[in-house]
Amino acid sequence: MSAVRTQVYLRQEQRKRIDALAQAEGVTMAEVIRNAVDAYLESEVPESGAALNATFGALPGASAPGREEWTRG
Repeated sequence: MSAVRTQVYLRQEQRKRIDALAQAEGVTMAEVIRNAVDAYLESEVPESGAALNATFGALPGASAPGREEWTRG
């Protein structure tokens, strides 16, 4: 695994909870944070296909102009 060193400031309560979780899981604090970031990114960044599928047919009566109607500048 290639990694980039990154520093962040955590609130004391966050640090305590991360330390407790790391100890309970038998992993490092860094591993807990990497896993949390991965989970966040997976849930927050929609795939373009999902966004397209969610909006497909949203305007069923819509029509696009033909090429002859395009204006070129």
